[in-house]
Amino acid sequence: VLRSIDAPTVGPILRSLAARLGSLVTVGLGYLSLDRESATLSGGESQRVKMVRHLGSSLTDLTYVFDEPSVGLHPYDVGRLIGLMRQLCDKGNTVLIVEHKPDMIAIADHIVDIGPRAGSQGGEIVYEGDYPGLLEARTLTGDYLTRHQPIKTEVRRKTGEMWIRNARINNLRDVTLAIPQSVLTVVTGVAGSGKTSLVVHGLAQACPDVVVMDQSLARGSRRSNTATWTGILDPIRKAFAKANGVAAGLFSANSKGACPDCGGLGVIFTDLAHLDPIVTTCESCEGKRFLPEVLELDLRGKSIADVYDMSIETAGAFFTEPAVSRILGALGDVGLGYLTLGQPLSTLSGGERQRLKLAAELGKVGNTYILDEPTSGLHMHDVETLIGIFDRLVDEGSTVVVIDHNLNVIARADWVVDLGPGAGHDGGRVLFEGVPADLINSRSSVTARFLADRQSLKG
Repeated sequence: VLRSIDAPTVGPILRSLAARLGSLVTVGLGYLSLDRESATLSGGESQRVKMVRHLGSSLTDLTYVFDEPSVGLHPYDVGRLIGLMRQLCDKGNTVLIVEHKPDMIAIADHIVDIGPRAGSQGGEIVYEGDYPGLLEARTLTGDYLTRHQPIKTEVRRKTGEMWIRNARINNLRDVTLAIPQSVLTVVTGVAGSGKTSLVVHGLAQACPDVVVMDQSLARGSRRSNTATWTGILDPIRKAFAKANGVAAGLFSANSKGACPDCGGLGVIFTDLAHLDPIVTTCESCEGKRFLPEVLELDLRGKSIADVYDMSIETAGAFFTEPAVSRILGALGDVGLGYLTLGQPLSTLSGGERQRLKLAAELGKVGNTYILDEPTSGLHMHDVETLIGIFDRLVDEGSTVVVIDHNLNVIARADWVVDLGPGAGHDGGRVLFEGVPADLINSRSSVTARFLADRQSLKG
């Protein structure tokens, strides 16, 4: 519309506005309306809007820090994002990117790889240099960048179908689709193509008994932590009570055994009206949450404060109580062994919250699970662990439907549904549905092209 206006007196303004809108289209946000409230944007969409705003700035010699800007983006959109990153550099700026996606790592002039693992096993610089050097560095990142993930050729057989009929939610164009049961299905497509509308809304309405596993936690407060949310704190308290011949309530951070000054939180929150509160370690208990007399009571040489500080992996080796070890084992299986039992839920990332939910579902049979972009923010090693969990759930008799762009997840699926061809009003159509091996030959699918390129490069 702007480019069609013939008004020389305001030509510079029109050109500037058209360029700004063009940049929004370039980063894959062409489907947004101009009156879209910023509060309704996803994290990835908000970050790309900010990026476009800075692209129009004439300032140079700035340092930009992007925290996982490719979250929620299809490989096609990632390619366009890379172009904008280069534009920022070409204007004389420094760009720092925190990322896991191979395409984003490959374009870097300088790479810093941190590891070797997560949590207490991380925090070290394991490599620093260029991309070819990373491929030979034998770090976890370098190993996965050179690893070949073949497309699955032998897929599981479905036991039935779940139908979505005449879906017209948001940009969907009267879509009728069958989702196979007892297999791993991946729904993919460019950002804004209608994946969430089709699966989370369409399938959940058609089959009310499905379990939607997003990245939020239904319950949680300042007192909520890994131990309380998973329910293992109760058997831990009982084990301490039995070992010391006292009431189990003494070992609750909400009971009479808790530090009276911080209320068992271990920290003091000082509210500053309209500013963010200041958080300081409690001076009375030194962050240990409990009264001194409670800390003197132990279970096999460990106090209740020591247990709160344990990682899930360490706690798994320490606790022999079946009710505790079973849950800790499930948390380790989903790749959360580095979290501490006392870690507040408010400090967990979206991916960590989603994996907490996954751990609670392990061992259950016959459910249908929907996961919306579970690989967001995950390293390639964590993605591999996550795929193993999907396979485990399916092998135990459940149906798993994943909305994702990760090519490794697509390659390991039993059934793939690709939406597009574009975003917003240009999307909302099913371009492909079938097994991954047939997706490569689909000429109408953007995903097919990237999957084929990936296979040829890896091969």
